This record gives sequence, structure tokens and C-alpha cells, in this order.
Amino acid sequence: MTTSAELETPTVTVSPGTEATTTLTVRNDGDIVEAYTLEVVGDCAAWSTVEPARVSLYPGTSEVVTVRLAPPRSHEVRAGEIPLGVRVLPAEHPESVAVPEATVIVAPFHELRAELDPGRRSGWRGARFRAAVQNRGNTPVDIALTGKQAGEELRLAFTQGQQRLEPGESAEAGLRVRARKLIWFGQPVTWPFEVEAAESTEGKTDGERSGRSETLPGEFVQRPILPRWLLIVLAALLALLLAWFALVRPAVRSTAKQAANEAAQEKKPDGQQGAADGGTGDPTGGQGQDKGDGKGKPGTSGGAGSGGSTSGTGGGTGGTQQSSATIDVQTGSGAQKKKTYRVPEGKVFGVTDIVVANFQGDEGVLTISFGKRKITTIALETFRNQDYHWVTPIEVQENDTVTASVTCNKPGTPATGTQASQCHQVLNVSGELSDVAP
Repeated sequence: MTTSAELETPTVTVSPGTEATTTLTVRNDGDIVEAYTLEVVGDCAAWSTVEPARVSLYPGTSEVVTVRLAPPRSHEVRAGEIPLGVRVLPAEHPESVAVPEATVIVAPFHELRAELDPGRRSGWRGARFRAAVQNRGNTPVDIALTGKQAGEELRLAFTQGQQRLEPGESAEAGLRVRARKLIWFGQPVTWPFEVEAAESTEGKTDGERSGRSETLPGEFVQRPILPRWLLIVLAALLALLLAWFALVRPAVRSTAKQAANEAAQEKKPDGQQGAADGGTGDPTGGQGQDKGDGKGKPGTSGGAGSGGSTSGTGGGTGGTQQSSATIDVQTGSGAQKKKTYRVPEGKVFGVTDIVVANFQGDEGVLTISFGKRKITTIALETFRNQDYHWVTPIEVQENDTVTASVTCNKPGTPATGTQASQCHQVLNVSGELSDVAP
């Protein structure tokens, strides 16, 4: 045997990310000068070197070289024992190759990498998140996921709270965040919380509990059920409604009554002249005419069309009276239906007010026409109650109709809370019903 080699120690301990060294003694037992090539073999070869990597020795001499071990801090270098071999290859007598061996003990290290996706979400009552954890250490670990909040406004629950991860392995778990109470009005509220990904200490002794963990911040933004702008709109509508009943409607009625009284005063001399000539007419000139033609009496209905009902109020003279008609339309989903109120023969209906009721919140289209003239077309979903008023009445001639045509797209849900089986709209038309001028 012409070559001998021996490592300094049988075992070497090294931590990933650091460096450890040992020595190798090479001796030339031959009778000629020999050159030796030194190379680390085995699983340690990727991160081990020999310095110098080549030596030349005279017969009977030896040299000590350094073996450097520098495993990277990676999950690919598993913790535990790894065999180390250094091949000493003589140039002149390769058959005398020597491979001294030792054991490298790679120390364990722990490293967790966690992520919460997304970090912020919003909702009325709750939201879902995803927590991802990767074991970047070189030894298996049991991972436990927990959620916590400073207050008691949220409930945090994971679909899978504890898992075992091998080195380099990743896992995901769903997180459900739920608020304990609803917010009905006001501004959105932000609730911060934390997710902790930690190495489980279950079944370990006090000396084995490392306490390694990573904390991830998150936020849940709880939105109110009714937004602030809706409250402003409702308040504005209520103010308009109160203003209408308190100010506008009494003024309209007062103006209409005053106009009727002025018309009666203008016709009063004609009635008195008829009585002086021996006629049988009433001094007001109104009732006598009604009795003579038999077309109606003050304070009675001026006639009713299909699907409508009418009512009149007394106080008019000269064949003029306040009157109103109600048209009730019920339509099935996906269908179209129209109903009318027909002006009686010999009368003219001067329309001053229209009130439309969509009390169920139906969806569709409503078209209102006076005779052949289309007054308006409105989408049902844009209102619950709508009213129109004219200072100058719109006249609907005798035998003409006031028509309400409804196309039902989707029946709404009334105050009972149960969706209706069909659309239901009510149209009320008010004004003056007067005789046709001779």
C-alpha cells in the first residue's frame, strides 16, 4: 500500500447557513514522489470542499488538508446524519485510491412563512379569507393556526386548524370571519384581527417547545345594511310629502274652488233672466239645466269607465262639479293589461291632479293616456307613490278615455313580506267635470 489517509474526527456537527471544518491527513508510503487529487464524495459533495484540492508528497512524507462543510440554510438539506467521504486518488498508482469516511450531523432549524389573502375584505355580516403556511425549515413540524381579536366583535374559525408539514411543504386553510351583530345605519366599521401560524407544542416537553410563530394582520370592514345616502333620500322624500300635504295641496284646492265660485257668479244673471221670462230654471242656472236634460245631478258620479270607479263632490254650479276616477289594474308577470275611465256623454273632464300608487314595488312600465294623447310613461321600479298636478286643466272630451296601461316584468313584495303573484297599480284622476259648451 502506497497511500494512507485519515480524517481527524469520526463525526462533524454543522448548522445550515454556517460553516464547519475538519482535517484530513494524507501520507505517501511509496518510494516515489506522488501527486494526489482530493475530492469530497457522497451527499455532502454539493456543499463541501477540500483545500488544497491537490498535493504532491515525497516518499515517507505527509500533509494535512482542510475539509470545509457549508450546508445552505434550505429545506433541501434535511436535518440528521449524512455520510462524508473524501476520495484520495494517486496520480502514479490510481489503484491505491483511499476513501476515508466520517459522519456529518446537520443540525435542525425552524422557519415558517405565512400569508393571509386577502389582507382586507368587507361585507354586511362576514367574509372569507385564505391562510397559506410553508415549512421552510429542514425538519417536519406540526403547524397550528389560530385567530384572535382585541375585542369580542368577531368570530374567527378555520376550516383546518392544525397540520403536519414536511420540509418545503405548503398548506392552506380557509378562515371565516363573522361579526356578532349587524350594523343597520351609519358608516362602515373596520375590525382589525390577527392570524397566528405557530409550531404546535402539543406532545412536546418544555425543552422542545421552541415558540416559533408568525403573526399576520387582517381587517374586516363591516358595511351597514342601509347606506347613508338612502337615509338622506328617504328624509328628502318625506319632507316633500309633508310640504305637499301642508302647503301645495290646500293651495290647489283653494284655487280650484275660487275658480268654480267665480264661474257660478258669472252665470248667475243668466239664470235670473230665465226666471223673469217665465222659465222654470233654478236661480243658480245649474240645477235647472240638469233636471231638464236628465244627464246628472250635482254631487253624483259623472260616469265610470272599464276598470275604474268615479266620485264627485258638490259645490259646483252651472253644470260644473269636482270629480275623480280610480282605475285599478292587476297584471300577471310578463303580461300587459290596460283599463280605462270613459268621460260621460255631454261632459268634459278637466284633469288637474293624478296620483299613481305602486304599493308593492313592482317592476315594469306604466303608460297614462288621455284619449289618443300619451301623457307619460314611467318605470314602476322608480317609485312607490307618484303625483302630477296642472294649474291649467287638461281637457278630456266626451266619450274619450283616461287609460292606464301596465306591462308587468316582475311583481314586487308588499309590506306583508311575501312576494305578490301579480303586479297591482292604482291610478286616481281628479279634476272638474263640466257640461259640453252648446
